[in-house]
Amino acid sequence: MNTLQFLMDGFSIAFQWQNILFAFAGVLIGTAVGVLPGIGPMSGVALLIPVTATLTAGLPTEAAAASSIILLAGVYYGAMYGGSTTSILLNTPGESSSVVTTLDGYQMAKQGRAGAALSIAAIGSFAAGIISLIGLVLLAEPLSNIALEFGPAEYFSLMLLGLAAVSGLAGKSMTKALMMTVFGLMLGTIGIDAVSGIARFTYDIPVLYSGLEFLTIAVGLFALGEVFKTVLERDHEDGTMAKIGRILPTRQDLKDSAAPIMRGSLLGFFIGVLPGAGATLASFFSYIGEKKFSKNPEQFGKGAIAGVAGPESANNAASGGAMIPLLTLGIPGSGTTAILMGALIMYNIQPGPLLFEDHPEVAWGLIASMFVGNLMLLILNMPLVKVFAKIIQTPKKYLLPIIIAISFFGVYAVQYTTFDLYLLLACGVLGYLLTKNDFPVAPLVLALVLGPMIENNMRRALTISNGEFSIFVSNPISLVLLIVAAAWLLVPLLLKLKGRSVVLNEEG
Repeated sequence: MNTLQFLMDGFSIAFQWQNILFAFAGVLIGTAVGVLPGIGPMSGVALLIPVTATLTAGLPTEAAAASSIILLAGVYYGAMYGGSTTSILLNTPGESSSVVTTLDGYQMAKQGRAGAALSIAAIGSFAAGIISLIGLVLLAEPLSNIALEFGPAEYFSLMLLGLAAVSGLAGKSMTKALMMTVFGLMLGTIGIDAVSGIARFTYDIPVLYSGLEFLTIAVGLFALGEVFKTVLERDHEDGTMAKIGRILPTRQDLKDSAAPIMRGSLLGFFIGVLPGAGATLASFFSYIGEKKFSKNPEQFGKGAIAGVAGPESANNAASGGAMIPLLTLGIPGSGTTAILMGALIMYNIQPGPLLFEDHPEVAWGLIASMFVGNLMLLILNMPLVKVFAKIIQTPKKYLLPIIIAISFFGVYAVQYTTFDLYLLLACGVLGYLLTKNDFPVAPLVLALVLGPMIENNMRRALTISNGEFSIFVSNPISLVLLIVAAAWLLVPLLLKLKGRSVVLNEEG
């Protein structure tokens, strides 16, 4: 069966009534998550995992996994759309990938062109979403075929590269990011060892024999951590919201934005494919590029429409590109894709090269649903932009209890143990303390997901080589991946030592 046939089969799954509803709910919630400052895509996706698990409880495993991942991915790329709204109207980015949109978006709003900025952001995001999906369709099959040739040594090195990439660029301090990575790897070792049957770090507590549940830790660190931050730091926004006038852009606006949208989409897609790079870097690079390409660079920062069109296209294309390493190689390139991967593993579905062979319903159903979801987002964001703007004014006193209730009820509905509720609370406090002290939590979650897989592949590789560690450097692909991983950590360090500034990926 060729790629087109697989994609058509994917559409037959995406057009099932329950999956249309799941995609719609995902993009709607995602836009709201992006609009609300403070709740990023990681918190939104983590919070909804237990909700989707409960909603899909009666379905067969594959259908449940497909429906869940359709909703969760919708939240991810929907948040990229929504993030621009607060950047443009309030000068407050909804999430880190929309930071550069404030530079020209808010200036346009002050000049009475908020509607044009919002609609160009929506059109750019739609075009970028479709371009990155076409790239995903074209690259998914060949990449997974290459990955099928990988042995345990190559997989071990590839996963180390994934960890190094996220740790090298996450947060303000690489030392803190690496500490978080090691902490995540340590948490991943708790439980009964699958090979030797020995209990590790369980202290004779039966509930720890199966290890710490990824879902509880992700919801605690991201969703509850954000609640504690808002309550304890009295994190209230009091900015003045700009008025939205005419929504449709003029013909000149469309002409000025066409090339930046195309350039931003392509750049964002290729940056998104790289593990650790993510949407924040894509939007920064797009802005810098557009300023260099522009005939009037002095207009940037004063309301240039290219300064909105390019970065907004780039951050959306990056979220599509980030699905490639996740789906084809089983390596999440960011914190949000690590959470998506954890959600798939919960359904006993392992992302990676065998995903397209063993579970085509899930892989192609998700890809097809993203085409549908992007169209829904364009329809939602153009005429309903004024409604979404109202969400910004939702008082925190209503929002926070909803997040707390979903966190506790959701985790208990999936785990059925009070231990997980205590763990959830502890992770919430820990998440707050870590973020307050600039410790990035995305590397911790990524290490927790990848840790057991890294250990498993290392053991298999050492079994093949009779315990010789040289297998990791004698294999050419493994050696190249290890060199790239080392470079990913060392290059930013050397640049910092030379006094050069390094662009960081706060999205994780």
